[in-house]
Amino acid sequence: MGTVHAEIELISVEDSLLARRHVIGEDEIKSTRVRMLVDSGSYLMAINENIQAYLDLPFVYRQYATLADGRVLECDVVGPIKVKFANRHATCNAFVLPEDSEPLLGAIPMEEMDVLIDMKRQELVVNPEHPDYAILRL
Repeated sequence: MGTVHAEIELISVEDSLLARRHVIGEDEIKSTRVRMLVDSGSYLMAINENIQAYLDLPFVYRQYATLADGRVLECDVVGPIKVKFANRHATCNAFVLPEDSEPLLGAIPMEEMDVLIDMKRQELVVNPEHPDYAILRL
């Protein structure tokens, strides 16, 4: 079983709100496309310091997190951040990993977007039972 990566668009929610209030223009909303490791065994989302510096997301709090190798790391948590894949989106906070660590898309934002890992094709896909829009379990 290999690893699965996906191209994900990350958008500053704070900038989106400023644009909605006409404080900044739509073209000033900070966003970026990144290749993220998709891991349904992880719960949350993580970006790295380079992505954080570019998007300039607001600090929310500091939190300890256990990494896949068992190390415990104290991380800044920033957000909110809008996460987009295909015709889906989610809004969440993100843990900030050191320097250029690999960004990670975990199960909670995946669930909110109603996307799945297709293990046969080794890729992230929209839920084939709901191809046109996400349907969430409450």
